[in-house]
Amino acid sequence: MTGFLFAFAAMAVLVAGLLSYVASSQPDGLDATTQRGCTTVQVDGAEQLQGECIAKNAQEHHLAKSPLAGYTIDGNDKLTGLAGILGVAAAFAVLFAVVNLIRTGRRKNPAHNASEST
Repeated sequence: MTGFLFAFAAMAVLVAGLLSYVASSQPDGLDATTQRGCTTVQVDGAEQLQGECIAKNAQEHHLAKSPLAGYTIDGNDKLTGLAGILGVAAAFAVLFAVVNLIRTGRRKNPAHNASEST
């Protein structure tokens, strides 16, 4: 099982690190749906929505200026793959921490485990 998890992690790193460079920069389905009825125009070098759409009421997330926001590292689009790899590493770190907590809890309470198997 451990070999499978490491192989899965390796594939996730490859996908996040390599395929992220060829991913579409177009809005996904949810973004595209919320932008229906608006057009995007350049105003003072920034994109702005004009018209009537749900996305016009959206506000910037409080973590939008964080180091890994927008699938980049500090806003550098050339580091998308590295941001993906860091995201995969963080997700697997949380996964392994949770699995270890569960295993530790089961080892500390063997009587509970014996009653489950009957």
